[in-house]
Amino acid sequence: MSYQDGNGADGKHYWLTPPSMYTALDAEFGFDFDPCPYPRPEGFDGLIVPWGESNYVNPPFNGPTAWVKKAIREYQQGKKVVFVFPIDKWVHMLLAAGAEVRNLKDVHWHATEDGSVGPGTGRWVAAFVLDPETNPPSGHVQPNLPFVGESDPEDQAYADVSS
Repeated sequence: MSYQDGNGADGKHYWLTPPSMYTALDAEFGFDFDPCPYPRPEGFDGLIVPWGESNYVNPPFNGPTAWVKKAIREYQQGKKVVFVFPIDKWVHMLLAAGAEVRNLKDVHWHATEDGSVGPGTGRWVAAFVLDPETNPPSGHVQPNLPFVGESDPEDQAYADVSS
């Protein structure tokens, strides 16, 4: 399925940032450029043009790597970049708890049957380190998190970690 085909049964393929979220971020960062505008002007390519001094980036969800590379290049030129992209809740939970993130790169896992080395997944692996000796917990007790299959109606469990 291509980007133009939509994402499943609803057929929608372009999702805009909620105005209240954008307004709050813009108030903090003072955006002067959006390299992923909607509607996109004909012939415009945010991966090629120079970005502004403060950039709001809500890239297409199918293949963010080129956008990340461009964002890093712009940042290295002294530009501010706010890159918005969905990640799993468990990542937010670990970051909110103070985890140190280490890049293990493309791990070549070993087979349980014979210990042979696999080809790797092509995806880099992160190690999240929660070490009370180097980053003591804040003292805030995290509420009981739901187990698989249980509901978390407000998704507050991970947000409460940093309260």
